[in-house]
Amino acid sequence: MTPVAAVRPETRQQLDLLYAPIREELARVEQILKAELRSDHPFVDELVKHGFRLGGKRLRPALLLLAAQACGRVTKDHHVLAAVVEMIHTATLVHDDVLDEAAMRRHLETVNARWDNQASVLLGDFLFTHSFYLASTLETTYACQVIGRATNIVCEGELRQIDSRAKYSLTEAEYLGIIEAKTAELTACSCLLGAHYAGADKQLTAAMGRYGRALGIAFQIVDDLLDLEGDEATTGKSLGTDLEQQKPTLPLIRLLEQVSASEKPSILEILTRSGNHRREALQPWFTQCDALGYARTRAEEFATQARAEIAQLPESAAKMVLEGLTYFVVARQQ
Repeated sequence: MTPVAAVRPETRQQLDLLYAPIREELARVEQILKAELRSDHPFVDELVKHGFRLGGKRLRPALLLLAAQACGRVTKDHHVLAAVVEMIHTATLVHDDVLDEAAMRRHLETVNARWDNQASVLLGDFLFTHSFYLASTLETTYACQVIGRATNIVCEGELRQIDSRAKYSLTEAEYLGIIEAKTAELTACSCLLGAHYAGADKQLTAAMGRYGRALGIAFQIVDDLLDLEGDEATTGKSLGTDLEQQKPTLPLIRLLEQVSASEKPSILEILTRSGNHRREALQPWFTQCDALGYARTRAEEFATQARAEIAQLPESAAKMVLEGLTYFVVARQQ
C-alpha cells in the first residue's frame, strides 16, 4: 500500500507535492497499516487489503502529521495515531458504500459490490475495533477518549442524515450540522491530536481543531457538489447516490429556497420519480438558480475560515501545506 495509491494521476501529483514535507512520516504510517491490516486467513486478508485500496488520499493522517510538524515535531505516537484515523475513515467509507448502495470508489469495486453487504459491515467493524486497539497501545488514554467521542459524533451524524432523507424542508444550518458531525469531526480530531501530541498549548490545539473542522465542512460540500456535477470516470466512484437516497445536500437546499412556490412541485416531482435520471433533469434548475455556484462559494468561505485559524502558526513548510490543502479541497475533481 502506498499513499494515494488509488487516486487519479493528476490528483496524486498534486498531493505528492503537498505531502512532500511529511513524505517520510507518511511512509512510516503506511508501514504500520501494512503490518496491522493483515490476517492469516486468506479471505479476511484479501478483504482487508481491498478495503484499504479504497482509502485514497490519506488526507486525515496527513493532516495529523502536518499539524504535529507545524506545532512542534512528529513522534512515534503520531505515526500510530495517523494509522488509527485512517482506519476509522476507511471503516466509515466501507459502511457508507453499503448505505448508498455504491458500486465504485477510487476506480475500484466497493467491498459490497465485489462481495456483499455482510462482508462490508463486518470489515468496517474490523477496522473500527482494530483502530481502538491500536490507539490503546499509547501510554495515555487521551487519544482513546478523543477518538471515541469523535467516532460517536460521526455515527450520530450518519444517523441524522438517515433521518433527513426525503425531508426537503431541511435548512442549510441543519445540513451544515449534519456534515460537521459526519465528516468534519474526524478531520478536526486528526488536527487536534497532531497538535496535542506535539506539545501545543490548549489555545493552539483548539485552533488546529477548528482548522480541521472548517476544512472538513468545505471538503464535504465539494463532495456533495461532485455527486451532482462530477464525472464518474474522473471521480472514480458512483455518482448521483445522494439524489437516489433522497439526501438533501446544499445545492438542492439552495435550489428549493430560491424557486417560487409554483415551481417547487415540479422539482419535488423530479426528486420522487422512479428512474435514475434525476441529475440530468435537475441541471437546468440548478443553473437557473446558480445553486451549484452558491454551494461552491460556501465551501470557499469555510476554506477561508480554516486558513484564518492557522494564521498564528509560525512560518514553516507544514503551515504552507495546511494552507495549500484549503485550496485543494475546494478545487479538487475527485
